[in-house]
Amino acid sequence: MRPGKRLWDPAAEAPSDWGAVQDALADEAVRLALERSREAWGRLRVAGVSHPERRGVEGLRAVPVLEKDDLPELQAADPPFGGMLGVDIGVLRRIHQSPGPISDPEGRKADFWRMAPAVRAAGFRSGDVVLNTFSYHLTPGGHMMDAGLREAGCVVVSGGVGNTAAQAAFASQVGATGYVGTPQFLLALLERGREGVIPATLRRALVSGAPLPPALRHRLEKGHGINVFQVYGTADVGAIAYECEAKRGWHIAPGVVVEVLDPGTREPTDPNSPGEVVVTSPNPVYPLVRFGTGDLSAFMPDACSCGRTSARLAGFLGRVGEGVKVRGMFVHPRQLAKTLGAWTGVARYQGAVTAEDHRDILTVSVEARAGRWLDLDGLAERLREATRLRVDVRAVEPGTLAEDAGPLVDLR
Repeated sequence: MRPGKRLWDPAAEAPSDWGAVQDALADEAVRLALERSREAWGRLRVAGVSHPERRGVEGLRAVPVLEKDDLPELQAADPPFGGMLGVDIGVLRRIHQSPGPISDPEGRKADFWRMAPAVRAAGFRSGDVVLNTFSYHLTPGGHMMDAGLREAGCVVVSGGVGNTAAQAAFASQVGATGYVGTPQFLLALLERGREGVIPATLRRALVSGAPLPPALRHRLEKGHGINVFQVYGTADVGAIAYECEAKRGWHIAPGVVVEVLDPGTREPTDPNSPGEVVVTSPNPVYPLVRFGTGDLSAFMPDACSCGRTSARLAGFLGRVGEGVKVRGMFVHPRQLAKTLGAWTGVARYQGAVTAEDHRDILTVSVEARAGRWLDLDGLAERLREATRLRVDVRAVEPGTLAEDAGPLVDLR
């Protein structure tokens, strides 16, 4: 970022009364939900909310939380969007599918997912050439970041996933100075470039979709000279929070209401106390009221030195939902059950996520039924199709997996 060059919008990111802005957004989300969302209308009526009025964030306390993990079942019962779509389907720009499976709408508004503030907070500016390595196929990640980058005036290199050597070479060839994608793939690109003696041009990165542990951040910033920033969002909500140049927590993005709730009591947690991130969004296309992301974080109590007045989250602190994020994609136990349940030769299974040199590895251990032979390659291919990830499948001896073993564990 150029010295003295402010790239963010003080009116949107530094209002004098952040709480009042959040209350107004909550009221607008309730109004839209009552008018447009059958799903939210039902939960609002349970809470005794039947018409718009000034309630603010506090007025949402009685509204039941809709968990992201419940969307696949909800959408299967009322396809394609579970009664949550706020407009006629014919006015959408695109329809995506996230792992789950979950259908995700994209409206026609530029920067539909509101990623531009995160892009600017990371120091990208008009004319920057940026390599986008999120997927453009079915899942919305590539389009989410693409729209935010273009809104900020950047030139987008639509890399997508995989093809590490080719992407490293092409980014260098076109002089890309920016990167968006997972931090793990960024490391793979940089190291493949060094191996191939490809001139390094990347200087700045906006990463998401996977944790950024301190050791990996240090390796990227000190070992490769990349200024790394984080953005937190989902396909349902868009941008939720992002880092500024201070890199001390994630600022809540303009346009959404964020609560941090105790997973058991559903009461707001105290600052610095972890809870589930619950979002309310006054999006006319997809109005959300108290949408539970399944992610754990905490509010930070102090002000940020950057000048933004928005509240901040303390980063990613774990999951309460069933889904586990692997290489930027959610994997759900139901995906494993649906795939492996069709194989009569499988007696028991367990998926485990580990990390090796900052690279996520998904391994599924399977026990065969007595007298049955398992086609491990066939299982791996079916799991790859279900999760859109490379999966290592290994056979283990009967009795290796406990009867009460969880179907999916995160060992990172």
